[in-house]
Amino acid sequence: MMGPGMMGSRSMDRRFIVMMIPHHDGAIAMADLALTRTTRPEINELAQRIKASQTSENAEMRAFYQQWFGQPVPNRGQGTGLGWHGGMGGAMGMGHMGGGTDLNALRAAPDFDRAFIEQMIPHHQMGVRMASMAKVHT
Repeated sequence: MMGPGMMGSRSMDRRFIVMMIPHHDGAIAMADLALTRTTRPEINELAQRIKASQTSENAEMRAFYQQWFGQPVPNRGQGTGLGWHGGMGGAMGMGHMGGGTDLNALRAAPDFDRAFIEQMIPHHQMGVRMASMAKVHT
């Protein structure tokens, strides 16, 4: 049984998960690239932690979605009426893989480690904004 506001909250939960999983996938892809390109042990360790934590969080969100909505998470809005830009007032339309992530530019960067940090920071800042928007709308 749902009380007042529950449908809006469920809708926001659905949108958040559908959009956060590909956002995490962007960080995982960046981390995978860092594991093959970095020359710094600190970046290697950071990339390992990002990959492990965001892979685990994606699994959790998939499990929540299945439990709450009775189906697997659709691919970026398929079957939900949500596109990458839909949902949170356009705040989640983040470009390539979210938060300015550009794997091609990262691959080609002459100073990979610097480029990795310069992309990862705003990527995670966008994730914080996404979570804040979801919280405000619940």
